[in-house]
Amino acid sequence: MKTFHAKNEEETKKIAADLAQYLQPGDVLLLEGNLGAGKTTFTKGLAEGLGINRVIKSPTYTLIREYEDGRLPLYHMDVYRLEESGSTDLGLEEYFEGNGVSVVEWAKYVQENLPVSFLTIQLTPIGEDLMEREIAFIPQGKRYELLLKNWQ
Repeated sequence: MKTFHAKNEEETKKIAADLAQYLQPGDVLLLEGNLGAGKTTFTKGLAEGLGINRVIKSPTYTLIREYEDGRLPLYHMDVYRLEESGSTDLGLEEYFEGNGVSVVEWAKYVQENLPVSFLTIQLTPIGEDLMEREIAFIPQGKRYELLLKNWQ
């Protein structure tokens, strides 16, 4: 596990942009945190780090947004709306096993579709104004243990 402290949105994005330098095709990142915890802000930083120069929006109503104009494609998923229905027949595995980086918000609603190896990123607002964040990176599998070890 690796933990960072971000004082504001810009620092959150910088941490994510730094992480992006270590990502490779097929990587799966699970973003955990309450509403307003900074999940989309973190994804904006990842996109910047991957060289994606488009506006990153939360995919709440579309489930998946694809950004393919960077070093690696970025697949941003918000599966909160699948709480009731589940995710069978969505083809999420095609993204997870594809040539890009998958970022999944609210992954607990699609657990049956997740790969065995992934990196969980927990964002926790702290401080009086809740603009600061504690960002914890929890590896599941050798690939992500190595990623965190190599990431200084």
